[in-house]
Amino acid sequence: MLPQEIIRKKRDGQALSAEEIAFFVKGIKDESITEGQVAAFAMAVFFQGMGMDERVELTRNMMHSGTVLHWGDLDLGGPVLDKHSTGGVGDKVSLMLGPIVAACGGYVPMISGRGLGHTGGTLDKFDSIPGYNVMPDDETFRRVVKEVGVAIIGQTGNLAPADKRFYGIRDVTATVESVPLITASILSKKLAAGLEGLAMDVKCGNGAFADTPEMARELAESIVHVANGAGVPTTALITDMNQVLGHHVGNAVEMIETIDYLTKPESREPRLHEVVIDLAAEMLLLGRLVGNVDEGRAKAQASLDNGKAAEIFARMVVELGGPADLIEKMEDHLPLAPVQMDILPETDGVITAMDTRAIGVAVVELGGGRRRAADKIDYGVGLTNFRHVGEKVDASTPIARVYARNEEAAQRTAQAVRAAVSVGTDTSIGDTAILDRLVK
Repeated sequence: MLPQEIIRKKRDGQALSAEEIAFFVKGIKDESITEGQVAAFAMAVFFQGMGMDERVELTRNMMHSGTVLHWGDLDLGGPVLDKHSTGGVGDKVSLMLGPIVAACGGYVPMISGRGLGHTGGTLDKFDSIPGYNVMPDDETFRRVVKEVGVAIIGQTGNLAPADKRFYGIRDVTATVESVPLITASILSKKLAAGLEGLAMDVKCGNGAFADTPEMARELAESIVHVANGAGVPTTALITDMNQVLGHHVGNAVEMIETIDYLTKPESREPRLHEVVIDLAAEMLLLGRLVGNVDEGRAKAQASLDNGKAAEIFARMVVELGGPADLIEKMEDHLPLAPVQMDILPETDGVITAMDTRAIGVAVVELGGGRRRAADKIDYGVGLTNFRHVGEKVDASTPIARVYARNEEAAQRTAQAVRAAVSVGTDTSIGDTAILDRLVK
């Protein structure tokens, strides 16, 4: 086969055969296909799209371009389950979700990524814990999954190497925003983890990659169809990202919120709690640990109420090198930046809307995120106690509190947050976090 003929065929809007896709993915991996040809292929797919059968083949071949994890030899005694989010501002769902599902009998080898752009990364939040090893060797990873039930780490070994090269080229050729290619990129890495069930959290709104309901649904439908077509039972929730999720935005501050969430019922922000519990229910249902979603919600809630989820979180931290007293002494282990400032509204009223992306960018500019992959992160900066749409703010009830390294940075962030939050008088605004549910 010739790469240029496959590119020509896709350029002209024709469907590619399984053999052609396999040939092209192999060439991406072993670099027998040039960077220019990969870029041309990506642009052809960007404009012409791919049918569902093509997406399944692309995903399956990228998944098998490297190591595929297998768990059967460990006799786990429960299903191997995971969740993936398309990213958002204040999205710390994975941090509490993994321990909850493990407490309910699932095994969660959660391979996560770092933040880029305006959204935070799960690994960056765990990096804020002193000693926590986000890149353990395979033996440690497998041991922790078996003994604790969950291990949240970074991409290990040789998972989906074809995707790594393909994404790098897409990133510099303006071809990232392609639903077929996004689908294959997400799923090739997740399915290579040897899953028996996957719950997708597709964020929708002004703080999400999918900023319209139409795009979010298109992506969710694609992921559900392709994952199931590749042999992994998958459902998707479309969740709202038109405002900050939870109370805190940052790294150490989101870890603090996670510990509070797991240990203090009164600290659970309702929208965040809804997303966590509903995703947990989906994972438990996919793993056949419950008979329906309502039973899943109840089982997940019970793991919080009886303290088992918090216990598993603490064990995971210790087994991956973190402090044994993190929950009891989180302020000592998760120090915050020294300059604190309440962000007061310019006028009293009710929060009516947020430019969520702008809030994420403000945290990045504070030092809590990265613009480029090589950027270093300040784990101690961030925003806490964020008020939500429909809540009152005034001179004694701030929009949020900023933690910064100096007064100038705090003032700059406060102004950016004020500009991103609309305050008015409308108190009839809905507050639903779960927008839709898709199953095959």
